[in-house]
Amino acid sequence: MDNIIVIAIVALIVGLAVWYIRKEKRRGVQCIGCPDSKTCSGNCAGCSGCRNGSGNQP
Repeated sequence: MDNIIVIAIVALIVGLAVWYIRKEKRRGVQCIGCPDSKTCSGNCAGCSGCRNGSGNQP
């Protein structure tokens, strides 16, 4: 019984993450999690929200 509850919780978390990513991509967000995502070029090299402009998300 405990295994079923754990599997259900993990499946819910993964499902919500996939739902959020699909929703943001439909809105046109290029870099999810970047504060400049609406104006980002898509490679995150020039975003002010990315660490040192290197494209690595914090």
